[in-house]
Amino acid sequence: MRARITIVTITAILAAALTACSSSDSPDSKPATPAYEITKQDDSGNSRDVEVTVDSAKDLKAVFDAVAEGLSDEAGYHIYINCSIGGTGASDNRLANGRLARGNMGEAATGLKDGETEFETVKGRTCP
Repeated sequence: MRARITIVTITAILAAALTACSSSDSPDSKPATPAYEITKQDDSGNSRDVEVTVDSAKDLKAVFDAVAEGLSDEAGYHIYINCSIGGTGASDNRLANGRLARGNMGEAATGLKDGETEFETVKGRTCP
């Protein structure tokens, strides 16, 4: 009987802890970034290309922000977001373009100030 009470108590505590951890009522919580894959990333030079593939055209700015957050080397980054389908070997299905400047080299390569970004979607494009 005592083991059963202990198990019930532990289960109740775990359920309460999981509910508290997964609550999204906080004003600071933000939606999850949509799934993406970095398919190409230059790792040298003052101007670097980063190609990203997504399965949906939803919340592309969040994808851009997540990719940009992971880029820390001093350089100018050109981030290209493509749909995972609809492109060909000669032409990808571009959904959005963005730039990011990191440091003096980034400023020179992009024309942006250190830490600044520029982002725009390609009008009329869809991704299932």
